[in-house]
Amino acid sequence: MGPDSLSEILKALPNRKDDNLMVGYDTTDDAAVYKLSDDIALILTTDFFPPMIEDPYLFGQIAATNSLSDVYAMGGKPIVSLNLVGYPQKSDLTILGDILRGGADKVIESESTIAGGHTIDVDTPVYGLAVAGIVHPDKILTNDGLKLGDALILTKPIGSGLVASGYNSGKTPEETLQNAIKHMTVLNKYPAEIMLRHNAHACTDITGFGFLGHLEEMLADRLGADIFIENVPLIEGAYEVAAQGVKTGGGKRNRQHIIHKVEYHESSERDPYLDALLFDPQTAGGLLISIPHDEKDALMEEMVEAGVPAAYVGRVREAGEKLITLYDKEEDAE
Repeated sequence: MGPDSLSEILKALPNRKDDNLMVGYDTTDDAAVYKLSDDIALILTTDFFPPMIEDPYLFGQIAATNSLSDVYAMGGKPIVSLNLVGYPQKSDLTILGDILRGGADKVIESESTIAGGHTIDVDTPVYGLAVAGIVHPDKILTNDGLKLGDALILTKPIGSGLVASGYNSGKTPEETLQNAIKHMTVLNKYPAEIMLRHNAHACTDITGFGFLGHLEEMLADRLGADIFIENVPLIEGAYEVAAQGVKTGGGKRNRQHIIHKVEYHESSERDPYLDALLFDPQTAGGLLISIPHDEKDALMEEMVEAGVPAAYVGRVREAGEKLITLYDKEEDAE
């Protein structure tokens, strides 16, 4: 569902105050955080969706990678997960076994445990996880903690939504789909571990609201950002898919939600295909990290050494008439 619909629904929900609830749904953070003691807070999150690819094992891996990601974005470590499954009971159950095996392999890679789950009979398969993680209450990374002058680092290329949509309509080559799968099955555990060794101020993972949508949530109308389009990494072949006119409903909703807060600098020309990728909803996308500018190079060096395809994509500035300004190149923003 789009961000506009969700915000209206959530505003109307009744709730009770709990002083131990450190992060709830009244913010746009990636997960809920509940304080258990002075040293431990519990991170709670869930995610599930229908298949976007045909291979059931890879679908299970992607869904689990996506579900675990919110814990890493909050600076935490996953400890236990529950499977959330909808599957047609009359279909081949070996396919379901492959989905669950894919998810289990990613949970094991995260060094956490699957403890059970819940399954229902539905017409269209869905799969994901409910995940619990832990973090020190003083070390939680929310998505709106960025500070003036911070550098913005993106740890995975974008374009998975358009690539998957194009594949289902016969417009994405198999090689491009495999390029996307390669990134969608990599846990955000690895850049998160590097991030935590530096003084990151804020973090989010790029999923359904797209790169610019999640950036807008981070800025929270409090600060602005300059984005260097040339630096934003794209899944290899994704631009060519966009150039064939592939679109997604999620990308359209994301654009409508925040386009009034986005501008192209006068030195830059709008490329409609790059534009579509900047709003493209992602599955198992990367982390968007806000870090002091003077720590950018050290962070990036570690990312490169670890094989993380991270990129310096922008910087945090004071809020202006528009929340986000897009520049073709970094030097155009000087």
